[in-house]
Amino acid sequence: MNISVIIAHPNPKSFNHAIARTVCKTLDRLGHEVWYHDLYQENFPAVLTGPELVTDTPDDALTKRHQREITEADGIVIVHPNWWGQPPALLKGWVDRVLRENVAYAFGSDDSGGGVPKGLLKAKAAVVFNTSNTPMDREQTVFGNPLETLWRNCVFHFCGVDNFSRRMFCVVADSTEDERKAWLKQAEELAAEVFG
Repeated sequence: MNISVIIAHPNPKSFNHAIARTVCKTLDRLGHEVWYHDLYQENFPAVLTGPELVTDTPDDALTKRHQREITEADGIVIVHPNWWGQPPALLKGWVDRVLRENVAYAFGSDDSGGGVPKGLLKAKAAVVFNTSNTPMDREQTVFGNPLETLWRNCVFHFCGVDNFSRRMFCVVADSTEDERKAWLKQAEELAAEVFG
C-alpha cells in the first residue's frame, strides 16, 4: 500500500519527529511505500489565495504533488502538536490547499455546495498522532477534545475515510524518557494494527 505520512512540527529534534520516524520504520517494515512529507522542511506554501479559492487549482508544483499523492494514498498518517486545541497553522494551510473540492470531496451536480459532499479519498484508513502539554482528562472535560472532532468528523469523514484512529501523547513537557519510549511503542503498535 501507499501510505502518506505528513508531519507538521518546526523542530526536527521534536518528539513529533520521533513519532513520525517510528511510524515510517514500521510501515517500511510492513512492506508499504511511504510518501513522507515534513511540511516545515519542505517549506510548504500554506496560504490559500483568492484566485485559488475560486478555481480550486494550485499554481505551485508542490501543492499539486501533495494533491496527487493524497488521492492515490491507500492510508494517511498525520503527526502534529496540539497548539490551542488546533494543528499548527502550516498544517491547517495544508488542509485548506490540498484537500480541495474535486480532490478530496465533491458535491452532486445539483448541489451548489450547501449539501452533504461525497468523499473522494480512496484511503482505507487514517491515523493522527498528537502531542500535548494538556492532561487528557482536562482536554476532554474542559475543551471537548477539539482535535478528535476536527480530524474524525470535519476532515476524514467529510473526505470519505471512516476508518479513523487518533492517539494523543501527553503531558510531553515533563515526560520521562521511559514514558516517551512507551509512547513510541504505542505509535508503532497502532500503525501496525491499522496498516498491518
